[in-house]
Amino acid sequence: MSLFDNLFKTGSKAHRRLALCVGVVAALTLSGCQVKPLYGTSAGDFGSTPSPVATEMAAIDLESINSQYANDDAARVLYNELTYRFERGAGSPAKKYRLKVLMDVSSAEVGVERFADVPSAFTTTMNSTFVLSDINTNETLMTGRAFKSASYDFSDQRFANKRAYRDAQERVAKSVAEDIAARVAGYFASQS
Repeated sequence: MSLFDNLFKTGSKAHRRLALCVGVVAALTLSGCQVKPLYGTSAGDFGSTPSPVATEMAAIDLESINSQYANDDAARVLYNELTYRFERGAGSPAKKYRLKVLMDVSSAEVGVERFADVPSAFTTTMNSTFVLSDINTNETLMTGRAFKSASYDFSDQRFANKRAYRDAQERVAKSVAEDIAARVAGYFASQS
């Protein structure tokens, strides 16, 4: 027999009342829940309305990223990913906010070949610090740090090693951009 059969066919009145009360409480609790899209549009009374978070994120002016301690490719990937995540491929409105990102990339040996003392694996880590401020008042709205790591194998081939290092930098740059965009979106969602 199933739980349903036990409660409603062979159970006592107390079990039925308890199950009914639990069902009513669950229905009332879930009726107050609202799901709002973070980035997309929602259907309103007069058609679809854009998300206020998406509008605010599109109004961010992203400064060029300082790559003093990193490869220019990693800074370029981070800048492009953040630009795409903020503007979502649409035209950009007038800028109200400024985002400044500082980053550095480091690499460390994490594995050594046996009997050769030659590194066999590396880990690339990107550390970034970001500041979101209002353009008009120059007031700091939020600050944060984001860091990600990616591993890559080291081989006897020089070109393969360079390509693996570059791929690892691109992976960490995309992950850091995703983290920063999510935090900024969370900030704007909490403000609306």
